[in-house]
Amino acid sequence: MATPQDFRLTYSTMFDPPSALHERFDAALIKVRGQFGRDYPMVIDGHDRRAEHWFEVRSPIDREWLLARFPKGDATDVRAAVSAASAAFPAWAATPVAERIALLRRAADLIEQRVYEISAAVALEIGKNRMEALGEVQETAELVRWYCDQMEENDGFVRDLPNEPLANFVSRNRTQLRPYGVWAVIAPFNFPFALAGGPIGAALVCGNTVVFKVASVAAWSGALLMAAFRDAGLPAGALSMVTGAGAKVGNALIADPDIAGATFTGSYEVGMGIVRAFAARRWPRPCIAEMGGKNAVIVSRHADLERAAVGIMRSAFGLQGQKCSACSRVYVERQVAGELRDRLVALTSAIAIGDPTERANWMGPVIGDATVVRYLEAVVQLRAHGEILTGGSRLAEGALERGHFVAPTVATVPADHRLWQDELFAPLVLVAEIDSVAEGIARANASEYGLTAGFYGAPDEIPDFLAGIAVGVTYVNRPQGATTGAWPGYQPFGGWKASGTTGKSIGSFWYLPLYLREQSQTIVD
Repeated sequence: MATPQDFRLTYSTMFDPPSALHERFDAALIKVRGQFGRDYPMVIDGHDRRAEHWFEVRSPIDREWLLARFPKGDATDVRAAVSAASAAFPAWAATPVAERIALLRRAADLIEQRVYEISAAVALEIGKNRMEALGEVQETAELVRWYCDQMEENDGFVRDLPNEPLANFVSRNRTQLRPYGVWAVIAPFNFPFALAGGPIGAALVCGNTVVFKVASVAAWSGALLMAAFRDAGLPAGALSMVTGAGAKVGNALIADPDIAGATFTGSYEVGMGIVRAFAARRWPRPCIAEMGGKNAVIVSRHADLERAAVGIMRSAFGLQGQKCSACSRVYVERQVAGELRDRLVALTSAIAIGDPTERANWMGPVIGDATVVRYLEAVVQLRAHGEILTGGSRLAEGALERGHFVAPTVATVPADHRLWQDELFAPLVLVAEIDSVAEGIARANASEYGLTAGFYGAPDEIPDFLAGIAVGVTYVNRPQGATTGAWPGYQPFGGWKASGTTGKSIGSFWYLPLYLREQSQTIVD
């Protein structure tokens, strides 16, 4: 067997994995399965914290698999966590930047050392296939390292300014970005590791302390992430983890007067609720919210149709369409629409569906009953008003009956139907014919969301697409994914309009300042 030093997990490794990768994942899967059913307490002020009542996390692959149990936290637990973070903030903010960076790089190293076992847990808990799970966990380590690098390269965001020319005085000026205080990080279920670990790393390296609220269905992933940060040696109180229902724990966290800012990933309704709640306080507080997408792909008559079909399929059905960046709309020029549909239907029909921890299966289950219901309701609408080209059913044969499996679906429906606008978070992509690329851009932009978009066409068509499309992330002629697949240092990831609140992107050069506020300093000698 190859040794761990033979290769590193990178974005390119995901598309050309060595055999040793699968061997290590299979070995980790056996080990992790032996840990089913454990209790994981909350972590507050460096101590384990339990509760009177607990909830279960079961796998969407097979609901008979009890993965773990977690405390049903409440407002009292949130208050304890925020109080501990408030008490820890002065010392953590005063910790030299180099020391904070060293601790967080140690956390990133621990994540990478544990990547196979953590990825096996993520796959079992979320229903990701092994390559998606490995990619997410490794990406988390890379995000933390990227933020450490950015803090270092910017010298802690301190800059000297010119001295003022005052007679008989020396007036020294500088500007410094300083942390806010206690930061809340509220993570989603679909990327429970990267979209928790990335913001946690960013907030901490900037000198904030953090209270982390996990998504309940992904609490096992959150506990493993917390363990990596905790084992890295963070001081007590700098990072706490609370578990429980969003209506109790999440709302209490946002309502706590000592929360100075928040990073949230999830629905538009909840994200905007946080923004409005923060704006209604005695002074506004920053909210970094990523709130979904209804992502479109435009296919020109000059496109490489095989490349386009592969890219659309990967982005529409990766993680069963449960990505904010998933491709859910395709606008293709009429001259090539029939051929593209045929290619896309053939690729979709060939997808291997089943237990995603098995190497042979590319697509797993959706996260739960609510998603199945939402998918089946959309199918009813398609049968009544449109046409289903492939898919459109729940899958319940054999072992699939114990999980939440549905068929990847390609369909069409009239342009004025709500399915073109509503984010379903399910494996369903709509295809429509257009008369020009300009029409495709206009229809793609006719959405409240503006997260990602893809284009397949000729080189001379690309500038107009990039200039006209109103999204934060674009992909052109990309077979690896038409609207999905960002990696730290290569593709910053963030949305416009209803998809994001800051105009800055995860993993970008301008992300860290979102966790900092500027102080101008003038000292006269």
